[in-house]
Amino acid sequence: MIQEEMTLSWHRKLRKDLALVFDDNLETRKWKNIADYVIIGVILLSTIEIFLSTFNITPSCREVLYWVDVFTLIFFTIEVSLRIWVAPELHPEMSPVKARMRYVFSTQGLIDIISTYPYYLQWLLPMSISWVKVLRLSRTLRIFRVSRYMKSWRLLVDAVHEKRRELFISMQFLIVVTFILSVILYFCEHDAQPEAYGDGFSSVAWSFAQYIGDPGGFGDTPPVTVLGKIIACIVGLLGIAIVAVPAGILGAGFTEAIEKESNREQLAINREKLRVSFETKLDRPSGYQVVPPYRTFAHIQSRQGMTMDDIIETVNVTPGYRLVNLSATIPIEKNPLDNLAVEHFVFNRPYGVMIDRNSPFTIIATSSYIDDCTVFFGYYLAKIGGFNFISREFGVKAPSRSFYMVKDDSPNDGFCEYMEDVEKLLSRPGAWSLTYLIASGANEPEYPTQVHFGTGNAKGMTSTGDLISDKPKFESFIADVVPSLEEKFGVKSDAGLYHASNSPKLYLRRINRVQPGNDILMRIAWSVALWDPNRIVIAKAIADSINRKILGLPGCPDNPTLKDKAIGYV
Repeated sequence: MIQEEMTLSWHRKLRKDLALVFDDNLETRKWKNIADYVIIGVILLSTIEIFLSTFNITPSCREVLYWVDVFTLIFFTIEVSLRIWVAPELHPEMSPVKARMRYVFSTQGLIDIISTYPYYLQWLLPMSISWVKVLRLSRTLRIFRVSRYMKSWRLLVDAVHEKRRELFISMQFLIVVTFILSVILYFCEHDAQPEAYGDGFSSVAWSFAQYIGDPGGFGDTPPVTVLGKIIACIVGLLGIAIVAVPAGILGAGFTEAIEKESNREQLAINREKLRVSFETKLDRPSGYQVVPPYRTFAHIQSRQGMTMDDIIETVNVTPGYRLVNLSATIPIEKNPLDNLAVEHFVFNRPYGVMIDRNSPFTIIATSSYIDDCTVFFGYYLAKIGGFNFISREFGVKAPSRSFYMVKDDSPNDGFCEYMEDVEKLLSRPGAWSLTYLIASGANEPEYPTQVHFGTGNAKGMTSTGDLISDKPKFESFIADVVPSLEEKFGVKSDAGLYHASNSPKLYLRRINRVQPGNDILMRIAWSVALWDPNRIVIAKAIADSINRKILGLPGCPDNPTLKDKAIGYV
């Protein structure tokens, strides 16, 4: 998982690091791998202690076992509690509560909790000896915790899970047939052996006893009639089938599970290939190391040796990546050709990403998951300027439901969490926002200008609208950024000429504020945000104007990480 770390608090960083410990992967490097083996060692120590406690040993040895029991209990209590705490890091696409509930009610989670927490009840509540024994017996479940590290156990569970329907149908058939034969056996044997076959239950019990080795002695009264003996032979054959059929099904499932495991291992290799494809590269105009906004299929195939099917499969199951068609970023009148590529994005929220840099200014992208390769410009605009950043990265592309225009029935797909984060950042004293959108691509025509600013006005109105309360600062910003972009980069701007921003459905109008807001809307052409060689320098110019004219700062803050080599967004 690739997530933003720069601005995380110390406890969040600790939680991220511990998540790598509790990923149950014995191949994790360095101390995180050692932690896995320590957990396995304590599980085995607890198992040995439980086994030795069954022997008649000396009081001194029993006291040692008691303290071993106390140590393992405290160790597992801390470990299981930490697993619950770090669950949101293992499932960042979920809310923290849902992620923790997913762990608690999973098979492994239930084993962890039942084998640990109930043991404290004997010290908190008065209990009989029998209940104390039950609690002590729950400790034996700890041995099953080793299974999360065992590939063989995982393959067996996968085989049973994949073939559960076939197993159920075969067992259902055998049980029904056995029951029918048992009823027929009763009518054949009742007159000949009335004491042994006094009712239908006796014949059913006799038949099923043949399958499990007759532990209750039901098989001591075999049939004596000819038809009864024939039925007994059929039951004997079913006894073979009741083992052979499920064994064959499980064998096939086990083979499939091994193949899937092999595919998973290959998928892990492909994931790493995909990850390193987004190593930062030097952006020469700015001198910054930046993540590529996309990688074409041809690039990944030539550099990483992946087939098209490999790329599609890997992207579909790897968080932080999505398939894009670069033709959508080019106006339709230019007759663009389809060009499949992979886009990488950062995420740490159910809806996408929120990076809080404690700035009064926030860059907001409401539609990055729809508009291909737009997160790149917004991310670096925020990072270079030292601004907060919010972007929606998850959703469905068709039918698209952007957070930009919100209907009464729209709150879904992380919308509530999104609005909570927006309100949190925009409720700060002196807060400003810039909502970043894309223009002039796909079915939208090219305009004479490439950057379009909006402030809540109807289309064609160039005066400052109702989204801005501090109009002098905004007008100072416009007076600075517009000529700067045109003189340095040939990028023309307008305010309200081609796009309306006065809709009552605008998400900014749903924010609960304690003070008047200052919200800028900016649509920027794909030709600038994605295809212009100076795109990062253009982002820096906009960020510099924001800092100087709106925030009253000297310019963009120094950020050493922009000069560091890395893989992915950091």
